[in-house]
Amino acid sequence: MRSSHPRSAAVAALVATALATGLLAGSADAAEGAVSADPIRIHDIQGTTRISPLNGKQVTDVEGIVTGVRTYGSRGFWIQDPDADDNDATSEGVFVFTSSAPTVAVGDAVKVAGTVGEYVPGGLTSGNQSVTQISKPTVTVVSSGNALPEATAINEYSVPAEYAPAGDPAAAGSINGLALEPARYALDHYESLEGMNVKIGTSRVVGATDPYSELWVTVKGWENTAKRGGTIYGSYESQNTGRLQIQQLAPLAQQPFPVANVGDKLTGTTEGPLDFNQFGGYTLVARTLGTVQAGTLAPEKTKPQAEQELAVATYNVENLDPTDPQEKFDALAKAVVENLASPDVLALEEIQDDNGAKNDGTVSAEQTLTKFTAAITAAGGPAYQWRTVNPEDKKDGGEPGGNIRQVFLFNPARVSFTERAPGDAVTATGVVKENGKAALTHSPGRVDPANPAWADSRKPLAGEFVFRGKTVFVIANHFGSKGGDESLTSHHQPPVRSSEAKRLLQAQAVNGFVKEILAADKNANVLVLGDINDFEFSATTDALADGGALYPAIKSLPKAERYSYVYQGNAQVLDQILTSPAIKKFTYDSVHINAEFAAQNSDHDPQVLRFKP
Repeated sequence: MRSSHPRSAAVAALVATALATGLLAGSADAAEGAVSADPIRIHDIQGTTRISPLNGKQVTDVEGIVTGVRTYGSRGFWIQDPDADDNDATSEGVFVFTSSAPTVAVGDAVKVAGTVGEYVPGGLTSGNQSVTQISKPTVTVVSSGNALPEATAINEYSVPAEYAPAGDPAAAGSINGLALEPARYALDHYESLEGMNVKIGTSRVVGATDPYSELWVTVKGWENTAKRGGTIYGSYESQNTGRLQIQQLAPLAQQPFPVANVGDKLTGTTEGPLDFNQFGGYTLVARTLGTVQAGTLAPEKTKPQAEQELAVATYNVENLDPTDPQEKFDALAKAVVENLASPDVLALEEIQDDNGAKNDGTVSAEQTLTKFTAAITAAGGPAYQWRTVNPEDKKDGGEPGGNIRQVFLFNPARVSFTERAPGDAVTATGVVKENGKAALTHSPGRVDPANPAWADSRKPLAGEFVFRGKTVFVIANHFGSKGGDESLTSHHQPPVRSSEAKRLLQAQAVNGFVKEILAADKNANVLVLGDINDFEFSATTDALADGGALYPAIKSLPKAERYSYVYQGNAQVLDQILTSPAIKKFTYDSVHINAEFAAQNSDHDPQVLRFKP
């Protein structure tokens, strides 16, 4: 229990009333009179909501012990009051933003004067929560070598099971003005520790080390566990409260960051200030970092298709272009042959044009595909042929100048492609009936490219294939990204997912096209696949499946195996293959070769479906 401080109740009352709107202003003037008599303490600055009651005000002689110093990025240091109050909602730590390299050391007892502010990482329009800080500081070191305040343990017992309170409808769904309930909500618990010295014990890694020297752990080892050690994001209500981002305070030149894969363990004690950033929310910035104990995770290999089975796969190869090193081509090719067992049809997403991000009007991807298919052959795979439709320059989104598109690779020794007046970027393929069967007017062709749903986005690529005398329609997709969506730690709860509107329209367009095929032939074999950029439980997937036209095949897997991507420690579905009703029996595999590993050839895991047409 934190020791009592006489003014905490008064400050709490002021905060509760003055911040009812949940926004950054409105409280400081009201609070000023209540806190002017005594020295300001850190818990007075933090208050009992996410916004300081002293926001925008000058403070002097704020005392604390330095618990962490950051000399890069957002430079500054954290201080903590060792004499805590008895209110668990008020943090005893705060960040002091210095802009230049701080001159204090861990263990210094300091007095700080400066301006209290609320810094929003990512900007006011990001939806991110704010970090309470003191800026433009004047710092006086009183003494050095002091013991640090004891670290508060974050563990499965301290973090509540419920993620966040519902946002205040009167404040556009914001939780900023709500009084913190750290024993009830995980986000409130973390917020009540903002800026404080915290620690975790041995924890499982659920997000591999990324290029920015950070990883994710869970302090709740039992929470929605994936089969291979991650944490499954299985619904909008299962945000996984035990996830925590880990960074380190030491500069990389001084101390390399450990390389960890999902399922590894960060052993021992990891301790340091609790920060908040735009790329992960609450983050333990380790002053003392545990040791990575490697697990046994290895890239998966799917089962080869039987002679009578057609194997169809999808793989986002992450902006592949001829300027990429040969090693990337070779690694991707090896994955196609060894991990995907050389599927008969492979839909690729993010194939770039022949000079990648160079923005000079080039739209052909002949060189990219020649280089990739040659690498597959060199790896022992089949001599794949390809079919695609070049996009219009700068019309399909993605990396500027890259002109990404979907491409079909197919093994001509196993499957044939039906050419029907190949379409161009602006010509829609249609459905006709020939001899009682459905057929495309353009193969390859684009689905409804003039539809506004595809503005600045990849248009679906449709093609007809024949396997053992049976026609199979394949529609390759790369739906709009989640860019612009608010994070799970947004101050709006639930977070605003603005990107969904576009994907919903895209899904409706593809669903309508599939229904045209099924209207011509209810027994048609149709596969819709690609980087759908949305979850199997999303409105996007529901719209694709509308009317029973398609079934999301990943739902045939146990929940602990449903993922193709790992984001902020959540293993989740973005890549999918959906089947028409005629495809009653199939084998589905999400082939985990990238998303769980620090060393990746792409950030997506490929998907494979095998069936007998």
